[in-house]
Amino acid sequence: MPAPTCSSCHAARAALRRPRSGQALCGSCFCAAFEAEVLHTVLAGRLLPPGAVVAVGASGGKDSTVLAHVLRELAPRLGITLHLVAVDEGIGGYRDAALEAVSSQAARWELPLTIVAYADLFGGWTMDAVARSTAGSGRSRSCCTFCGVLRRRALEEGARLVGATHIVTGHNADDMAETVLMNFLRGDAGRLARGGGLGSAGEGCALPRCRPLQFASQKEVVLYAHFRRLRYFSEECVYAPEAFRGHARDLLKRLEAARPSAVLDLVHSAERLALAPAARPPPPGTCSRCGALASHTLCQACALLDGLNRGLPRLAIGKGRRVLQAKPPLAGNPSQAIGDPVALQGPCTCEQSRDGASPCRDGGDCAGATCVVPSDLSATE
Repeated sequence: MPAPTCSSCHAARAALRRPRSGQALCGSCFCAAFEAEVLHTVLAGRLLPPGAVVAVGASGGKDSTVLAHVLRELAPRLGITLHLVAVDEGIGGYRDAALEAVSSQAARWELPLTIVAYADLFGGWTMDAVARSTAGSGRSRSCCTFCGVLRRRALEEGARLVGATHIVTGHNADDMAETVLMNFLRGDAGRLARGGGLGSAGEGCALPRCRPLQFASQKEVVLYAHFRRLRYFSEECVYAPEAFRGHARDLLKRLEAARPSAVLDLVHSAERLALAPAARPPPPGTCSRCGALASHTLCQACALLDGLNRGLPRLAIGKGRRVLQAKPPLAGNPSQAIGDPVALQGPCTCEQSRDGASPCRDGGDCAGATCVVPSDLSATE
């Protein structure tokens, strides 16, 4: 059966049916429609004002590649300046190849590129070092938690380095729907309340962030890359298989098979979510250490780094965070020095009882670390 005629130009043969609407379009008309929808999202949401210097979070993957290409096409109409900012998380055998893809894209599109590294920003910590630190703690699945928080901070620092006024990321509708599902499954009302909308306005010292592809499905992002012949890095991160997000992704695929509109329904539900006054999170304050926005004494990034530097990475997530914030690193203790990712492991020297009967001494996690009772070790991801 021959392909139908494109319902837009009525000349070329249709190359696809849009997953959401079923509209039959040729490749050229589909790309034009995709770009027009992104433009509408940016203008309707007033995301990027004229004159904005925009830091595009560039990972080399399909989403950031499509985002950078579309914004480059729309930049003259929007009156914005683009600057690619890539983050080197320090993942051997994975990130080097992705950064090569980003460098190739920057050269091809004649866009400036800045690369910031975890190792430089976080006292020598890389994701490989974080993975080694958490390997024996029963928290191996938390690598993506560490990486997500640190990556956000690194992108912010990179954007400031290039003088950006706004940050954009390539999160698509599927990504956002997965996040909504994850927060529902975790019962995280605070994140659900903050997850709606197209980004953040930039409270305090934080730069405004937005997601121009938030209403674009992953299928259409891939189709746009195909028809525009965009080259991107497609390997999965070596730590991703252990992430909780994978379970939400599998569930979302089953939901979408039964109800094709499930992805956008979840995205829009987060926009319309209203919490009872008693359930609303308190307004954020500032981190006592770095000055960033924080809902506790320490921001997420400082809390995670604090746990790593103490040799207690599992205390940096969930309930253990209150222990980290209550006891800052001790001066003069090399195992707790900021930026030391290779603290030597050894018996604990504290006198506190771990089991309520006797000092832990040789049962601690790290030399010189402060032990905690078992109830504080039940951190949740």
